[in-house]
Amino acid sequence: MTKIFDIAVFEGDGIGPEIMAPTVELLARMAAGSGYDLGWTHLPAGAAHYAKTGESLPAASMDGARAADAILLSAMGLPSIRYEDGTEIAPQIELRKALTLFAGVRPVTIRPGQPTPLATDKPVDFVLIRESTEGLFYTQGCGEVEADEARETLRITREISEPLFRFAFDMAHARKASGQGSGKVTCVDKANVFRAFAFFREMFDAEAAKHPEIEADHAYVDATALWMVERPWSFDVMVTENMFGDILSDLGAGLMGGLGLAPSADIGTDHAVFQPCHGSAPDIAGQGVANPMAMILSGAMMLEWLAGRHDVQAMAADAKRLRDAVDAVVSEGRVLTRDLGGTADTAQVVAAIQGALA
Repeated sequence: MTKIFDIAVFEGDGIGPEIMAPTVELLARMAAGSGYDLGWTHLPAGAAHYAKTGESLPAASMDGARAADAILLSAMGLPSIRYEDGTEIAPQIELRKALTLFAGVRPVTIRPGQPTPLATDKPVDFVLIRESTEGLFYTQGCGEVEADEARETLRITREISEPLFRFAFDMAHARKASGQGSGKVTCVDKANVFRAFAFFREMFDAEAAKHPEIEADHAYVDATALWMVERPWSFDVMVTENMFGDILSDLGAGLMGGLGLAPSADIGTDHAVFQPCHGSAPDIAGQGVANPMAMILSGAMMLEWLAGRHDVQAMAADAKRLRDAVDAVVSEGRVLTRDLGGTADTAQVVAAIQGALA
């Protein structure tokens, strides 16, 4: 009997619906006849929804996300629509906290022929794991503001950090076994200044001691930013606090040539959200020129996660096929959107990826 996986779909704001629709179509096509099936539950959320209803993430949408096998989420937020305190509307962050999605997975891969600001032809393939529920984002939306000062709280807990580090070392094992990685985990912190990060590092070291076959090292966040530019090929798996990961993941996207090639996942014990790293780009919304690749690659990450969770080899194979198809289109360089130096529109890029899948 064919297993049907329920996917909660948040179409997002701005260009969000324009890149979600072809991603769903590609995934549905791949699933047809592959021994598994995907069902789609479309749920409202986001800045535009907030402007209409006063709710950015309705309770029913949260319930639908919680009940789903996986969550596919497009770009969210609009600069012109904010909460009353001036902060941006970001339902994805609410989902991370509500579903305890502690591991933000941000792969950084420079493919052959891929546009990059780096003056190197060395292959780059590492994964940044960003803790996604606490750190300096802990008091998001409820920081203290007075007449002459403002305060936010950085929170690091054992409850979240220990499973985060287990996740990082498990990923290093898997990457090493597949030949994709060298078998190294780097803890990125600022333990020389902040006691909270010394605590973070202590827990990392305790987990590292359980994995003698995996190399474990440390790097301060400022030095890491430098080394990501000077020698990004030296990294395999990096794990860090929420704010540091937020910043470094955009640097990683820059190495790849832009956010248009940057997928992501936020993974917890029972749930996972998959979404592109880029924003909603309202300045080009409705023009049909948005780059769909990060959204499509996020869909591939979803297939891979579901495959591992439910032992469906066909899904793992399809995830690889989809990544390889995007790689082929990028490497060939003929059909690229303007953010990657090309002139193609969204439909042309999707057609090229579909052609590479055939």
